[in-house]
Formats: sequence, structure tokens, C-alpha cells
Amino acid sequence: MSTTVVEVLREVAPSVLGVLVRRHRDFDACEDALQEALLAASTSWPVEGVPANPTGWLVTAASRRLVEAWRRDSARRRREEDDARRELPTVAGAEPTPEADDTLALLLLCCHPALRPPSQVALTLRAVGGLTTAEIAHGLLLPEPTVAQRISRAKARLADGLARPQEVFAAPSAAQRRERVPAVLAVLSLVFTEGHTASTGEQLHRPDLTAEAIRLTRALLAALPAGAGEAGEVAGLLALMLLTDARRPARLSGDGALVPLAEQDRTRWDAARIAEGTALVTAVLSDGVPGPYAVQAAIAALHDEAGDAADTDWAQILALYDTLVGFWPDAMARLGRLVALGEVRGPEAALAELAALAGDPGLRGHHRVAAVRAHLEQAAGRRAAAVDAYREAARLTRSAPERAYLLDRASRLG
Repeated sequence: MSTTVVEVLREVAPSVLGVLVRRHRDFDACEDALQEALLAASTSWPVEGVPANPTGWLVTAASRRLVEAWRRDSARRRREEDDARRELPTVAGAEPTPEADDTLALLLLCCHPALRPPSQVALTLRAVGGLTTAEIAHGLLLPEPTVAQRISRAKARLADGLARPQEVFAAPSAAQRRERVPAVLAVLSLVFTEGHTASTGEQLHRPDLTAEAIRLTRALLAALPAGAGEAGEVAGLLALMLLTDARRPARLSGDGALVPLAEQDRTRWDAARIAEGTALVTAVLSDGVPGPYAVQAAIAALHDEAGDAADTDWAQILALYDTLVGFWPDAMARLGRLVALGEVRGPEAALAELAALAGDPGLRGHHRVAAVRAHLEQAAGRRAAAVDAYREAARLTRSAPERAYLLDRASRLG
């Protein structure tokens, strides 16, 4: 299948699912029908070409599959079958076209207040982000069966609400929007993170996911009314994504090996994205007290503004991390802070705090703990301990590029 077809399918699939759920109201059945339509498209489009209206093509194909499935369900499904038939186009050329961005509607649906935040995140990663259950579990630091249960229960919980689509898909009030946006931002952040450094597989990047996360975050920011209090954190997350993704062209060497930040060719960084991200975070910081995404964006901006690794303002980065973990004690943020602490106060100080942090339930068994320990042990001059930690990190990661990089570091020291 050509790259173009794959990209189109990835781009339009969430919007198609949004249309189907809004029309037919059965999340599970719509998701199954979409998968069949995507399979049909992956077979026919490389031969016949991508249709002028790929979203309409997929909606029509999936809707027909829904009708076929309902037919097989006999009398219990007769009413749904008749309703679905009336909604289908009568001629092949009359493919439905969404009037609005149904991807964004689906995003808000998955973060409906009827669902608990953990279920909102898991369902949106599955339905909008297109991640597998295994990828979601790794991103959330949870067992795979737990994530599968959350997705299943979220769909079941939405079933009653989907019987009243005019309510579920209505534009949320200001209070409802404030309630849903934090979960939406958590989802978009995780989708971007999975695209920036894939948790499993042979590829380091999944640019389709980072692009979709950036697109949806832009759409969310544009959809917010002027003066909305939550706009600052949405802009902060968008800035963080842009400033991080700007470094992607330099993260791999010519032979596909991972290149750490300190060794990257900074002339290859995307200057336009850095400029846009810096402008966004500067505006957010000037408007008042920033939230966690804006602070992380400010940290990313300091890295991007340094002409080379030696010019990095680690003291300011550490101060920002101290601010961040002061009101948002996220395990990964605290781990990132230790890298800055090691640069400012020395590796021994960071290692002392790492020993306590390693027991955090959210970090147990995560390869980044061992990777940070390896970095600090190497900086402290303890080569053997660093080698052991690099090898432990390589054993724990499920990313082939990261594993190769970590084993290479161990080999150079050993």
C-alpha cells in the first residue's frame, strides 16, 4: 500500500468514525464497520486511486456494512436497519460530506463527563489517535488488560447517551468545556508522545501521530471562544508539540541510529516550528500563571534556543522544572528534572534523589529510570555501573531504535 493511501486513511479515519457514531449511535458496531471499510480502501485505492472525497467513500462503505450486519440480526435490528437505509445515499456519487470537523466532535465525545478521566484518555487514544491497546497501556504505564477493560466500559457507558445524539454532540457550555479540556489535552499529549518516540516497533517516529496531535490541538485552540481561560494551556501544549517536533529531523543519523539531543546537528532543526512555538509560549507566559504544558514548552524553548549543547541554560531549566513539579508532581516530570539537577549540581545529587524516585509506582519497570541512572553514573565516572544501567534500560524498552542506542552506549563504555 502506498504511503499516500496510508496517510489519507490515517487522516480521515477519526472523522469518519465521528460521522458514523453521530448517525448510527453504536460505538462498537461503528468501529468494526470502519475497520472493514479501511481494509476495503487499502485494497481498492492503490489500484483505482484515492477518491476525490475519501471521507465520504469510507462513510458510505462503513454504513453499508452496518446495514448488512443489522440485516443478519433479524427482527431485533429491523428498526435500526430501516433508519440506516433512509440515511444512505441513493446513488454512488452522492457520498456524504461532513459539515464540520467530526474528528473534533469525536474527541469531545470521548471526553464526555459521563466517563471517568482514565476512561476518557483510553477511549480517545483508541478512537481518535488510532493506537493499539498495547501502545495505550505503555503510554499510560498500565497493564494491557486494564486498558482493554477501560475502553470496553467507556463504550458501554456512552451507549445511553448516544441514544440522544443531539445532546451528546451539542456544543459544550463554558463549564462543560472547562471540565473536558484537561482530559482532551492529556489525550493529545499522549498521542503526540507516542508519535515522537514510538513505544514499540522498529521505527523511532510515527509522524502520522505527531501530525494528527498537532492538527487536533490547533483545531481545539481555534474552536475555543476568545478569552476562554483554558486557551492558555491549549496554546502551551501546541507550543510544546511544535518545539519538540522541530528537533525530529536531527534525531536519527543517516543509518537510522538515534542521536541524543546533545549530539544533534541543530542546523537541521525546523526553524519555522521553533519560531511559532516560541511565540506561542511567550504569549502564554506573559498572560499570567502558566499551567504544566506551558512550563514544559518553556523548557523545550530553552533547549531549542541554545546554539549548541554547551550553551544550554541548565540553571533556568532546573528552575522551571522546580516550578513544574511544585504544582504538577508527575513522575516523568520529576525524572526529567533530575537530568537538569545533574547538570547544575552534579550527578551525585541527582543520583541521591533518583534512588527515592525509582520507587514511584508510575515508574516501576520503566526503562527511562535506568536510562537516566546510566547517564548520571557515566557523568560521575562510574563506567561499570553505567554499563549495567544502560543494559538494564535496553532490556526494558520495547523500542528497537532506543534499544540499539542504549546497547551502543553500553558497548562504548564497556
